[in-house]
Amino acid sequence: MLPAMPTRGRSPLNRSLSRGIAILRAFRPGTSLLGNGEIAERTGLPRASISRLTQTLTDAGYLEYSPAQRAYRLGAPVLTLAHAMRSGSPVLRVATPPMTALARRMRINVGLAVRDGDEMVYLESVRFNAKGAQRTVVSGQRVPIELTALGRAWLAVAPETERKALFAQWKTKRGSRWRQLEKEIADAAASIAERGCCVATWQPQVIAVAAPLVSTRHPVHVLNVSVTTEEPVAPVVRALAPPLLALKTQLLDVLSDVEV
Repeated sequence: MLPAMPTRGRSPLNRSLSRGIAILRAFRPGTSLLGNGEIAERTGLPRASISRLTQTLTDAGYLEYSPAQRAYRLGAPVLTLAHAMRSGSPVLRVATPPMTALARRMRINVGLAVRDGDEMVYLESVRFNAKGAQRTVVSGQRVPIELTALGRAWLAVAPETERKALFAQWKTKRGSRWRQLEKEIADAAASIAERGCCVATWQPQVIAVAAPLVSTRHPVHVLNVSVTTEEPVAPVVRALAPPLLALKTQLLDVLSDVEV
């Protein structure tokens, strides 16, 4: 089930709007079609509400209905919203050129992400293989907060209330594994406080180092650099951390003068 939509201050979000957004959020990469039953399972919304809202979203063009499959897929206007977000983001406008330059110079992956619910969402991901060829940019990819360097860097600077709510959720979700994960998250927070970055190796042979971008003018973003390697973690981190922290400093200096 998707995480509950947030509220701002004491005023709850419009209920129908919130439910409509929850339906759109139910579609993820690898899922091309969803029926009303699958949407209900993913969102926790009543079937009667889903039928009404999917019809409204279809009329507006944000969903397309497949009579043969009796299911829905996302419509083209969703893509235009994503493009508008990317082209209108002052942080992406500032961050993408130096991210690309670092990825090209060191032949590494460089990413920028923000938090959405219990996941981090890549806004930009510049990827190079060992031979120097640039790979497809992956924007919109989601990764779990509790397992990744990106997520743990965000947790290190997150508001206490949000962190506690997520911890309660993961304690139930992760079961016996939560105690070890909680320790790793605490170690990452200590590393952020001491060194400005943290490391995680949640995927085989992938070493990632991340650092939060905390600015009074913008939401918290997180930078990361990563490589696929069989080398020991320590020397890889020693090589990756300085350029990551230099990029962080560069971006924070520029973002301090960029309006939201």
